[in-house]
Amino acid sequence: MAPSPFGGREAPAWAGLLLANLFWAGNALVARAVAGQMPPFALAFWRWSLALALLLPFVIRPLWQRRDALRRAGWRLPLVAAFGISGYNTFLYSAAHSTVAINITLLNTCVPLATALGAGLLFRQWPTRRGWLGMGLAMLGLLWLIGRGDRRVLAQLSFNPGDLLMLVAVLDWALYTLLLRRWSPCFELPPLALLGALMSYGLLMLLPLYLYEWAGGTTFAPSAGNLGAIAYTATCASLLAYLAWNHGVRVLGAARASLSNYLMPVFAALLAWSLLGEGLRAHHWVGGGLIFAGVLLATWPRRTTLTSQAG
Repeated sequence: MAPSPFGGREAPAWAGLLLANLFWAGNALVARAVAGQMPPFALAFWRWSLALALLLPFVIRPLWQRRDALRRAGWRLPLVAAFGISGYNTFLYSAAHSTVAINITLLNTCVPLATALGAGLLFRQWPTRRGWLGMGLAMLGLLWLIGRGDRRVLAQLSFNPGDLLMLVAVLDWALYTLLLRRWSPCFELPPLALLGALMSYGLLMLLPLYLYEWAGGTTFAPSAGNLGAIAYTATCASLLAYLAWNHGVRVLGAARASLSNYLMPVFAALLAWSLLGEGLRAHHWVGGGLIFAGVLLATWPRRTTLTSQAG
């Protein structure tokens, strides 16, 4: 009998990944909603500033106690922060100025493929045959979702600069996931302290970019909508989602964890249905079902033979 992939330590890891993707689907909707009101560097900078301010009281002591571990991490920790904190979200928020939220979530589903290829090319860790098959099935579900069940819709798809920026963001996130998995043992930090260190380095790199944007006259008004966007992205899309994602990568590995990104457009459709009143149609259910089946196929452990002895 094959064991369930949702047992033991893996169950909370998968639950956390589902929650992270739900929060990031909301992040795409929020980014698109405030695209005309908040410039990308400002949203990224204040998002992480608030997130770090909320986290700092819980991590300042362990970070000080493990300052030798921070020194030993050397350049690796700032590099991971550059990809995961400074780069990815800035690319996403910049993309939101010229593409729609659903495109952001759909293009984000290229992360599993980028991560699988990166793991193979960089670390010689290629997916199994069933892993490729599961990714293919999930991609079929994604295409069904994009095309609304009509191949003629797919033939008429077009891309704009925002979509290309999202592809850069996808590569950025794949590198963050792979390097985090590769170097986490070297960092010698508990999860909260590691996230606090990554936020601190990421904010230092964002600060000059935000100041350059501000000096150029690109600012925003502290309206209820803009402040609400900062609050949501700081708490849900930053603190909670990143803790869940980092834990999932640590327990499941980069390639398996990244498969959960296929569910992001499904969550985006559900959010649009619940918050915006957009109806769920047959292509949503078929595409979502194929995606879920593909993720299950790629992640379900191989059947093992159980033997017992009579005694």
